[in-house]
Amino acid sequence: MEGVDELEPIRKNERILVMAPHPDDEAIACAGIIQKAIDAGAEVKVLYLTNGDHNQVAFIVYEKRLTFRKGEFIHMGQVRHSEAVKAMEFFGLDESRLIFLGYPDFGTFTIFRDYWDAKSPYRSMLTRISHVPYRSNLSYGAPYTGESILGDIKKVLREYRPDKIFVSHPSDTNPDHRAFYLFLQVALWDLEGDDIPPKVYPYLVHCPGWPLPRHYHPKLQLGPPRQYPVGAGIKWLRSDMSSQEIDDKHKAILCYRSQTQSSAFYLLSFARRNELFGNYPTVVLDLKKDVFPASKEWVMPVLPFWKHPSGDPGLDSPYDTVAEQDNKTRVRYECDGANFYIKVTNSDALSRKFGTLIYLFGYSRKVEFAKMPKLRIVTKGRRFKVFDSRKVLKAEGIELSLGEQEFILKIPLAVLKDPDAILTSLKSYGARPRLNSMGFRKVIIKRR
Repeated sequence: MEGVDELEPIRKNERILVMAPHPDDEAIACAGIIQKAIDAGAEVKVLYLTNGDHNQVAFIVYEKRLTFRKGEFIHMGQVRHSEAVKAMEFFGLDESRLIFLGYPDFGTFTIFRDYWDAKSPYRSMLTRISHVPYRSNLSYGAPYTGESILGDIKKVLREYRPDKIFVSHPSDTNPDHRAFYLFLQVALWDLEGDDIPPKVYPYLVHCPGWPLPRHYHPKLQLGPPRQYPVGAGIKWLRSDMSSQEIDDKHKAILCYRSQTQSSAFYLLSFARRNELFGNYPTVVLDLKKDVFPASKEWVMPVLPFWKHPSGDPGLDSPYDTVAEQDNKTRVRYECDGANFYIKVTNSDALSRKFGTLIYLFGYSRKVEFAKMPKLRIVTKGRRFKVFDSRKVLKAEGIELSLGEQEFILKIPLAVLKDPDAILTSLKSYGARPRLNSMGFRKVIIKRR
């Protein structure tokens, strides 16, 4: 596959952790990795964020009845737990290697953004539950809060000490998939210095119009989606699979009868000649070297996709190149020591109705993450509104300008409690240019 390098092999005695937002994600995205790890003599564990108890459409098809009773959704979570055990046993991975957390399906991103107080936990809309209800789960009885999820992930990382982690992608359109990546990143920052950091390989599952064609095509390759092509910022890696590994992956996916009865055409489209992994490079704004001050303008040539002058696409780049047909839109991150800037430039005129949804989650080594601001900024034209978790925030010092070809948002670092790093994403809506990525970027701020 042109432009996609091969993932480094898994070696004997390595500790592999596969993080699955729902039971079936580990089979869809990492069945080949699990097989290769076991064959190599590596240790494997699978960590499930939820029990997948919110998929009411699949439940109706599977159970052939309509119900909204709380106990029925818990029953669905137990069914998916059992299916995961069966699927992994097919590879020789017994239940003792599977860790279920049982947090709310379709609720974990909202928890990451808004719920960091045990006195007011998140309450699932369908199950009407605010605590983990599964007695066999690691986190039974834990409130639906960010502290609970983050604490459980850190506990697993401390005890298992994985060498390699395979986790859901920061650009995945499913909110639980984005959330697991974000919780993992915060956990890794909290544990910095405890041990050699693991290598992290995100996998993509939910992306509009991908993969195509649907259904089971074992002779086809799994390539990057058109939204994130080779050279557009994400460094993609492939893990090739043998015919036997593909066949076994196919059988493992079919173990999830509660899902395949309604979505086999989609799930089985991942059983192909390879699995795919890749992440955005970290953006480093190094104020020590005075590399990216706000006063300095980088004039970049208009290329099909922006490439770093060194030839390494996106390495330590302040740019988040947007995959759009005209390839004329770029996002730039800047910091002058007092303010963080997000700039969108377009070679064509920006619409006066250009709107964005921007997330800014700051991380500080000095402040507990639960107490850090978690900003959501919604803009339309020259107007904007700022939310910190569930509260509207006074926009003190936050400024927005919209010119003919440039959108600039300035956020004082003090509003973010002077973070050492920022997890940020941007999506446009309503008018051109359309930024199709909700992908979260890691921005590191190195101070003087």
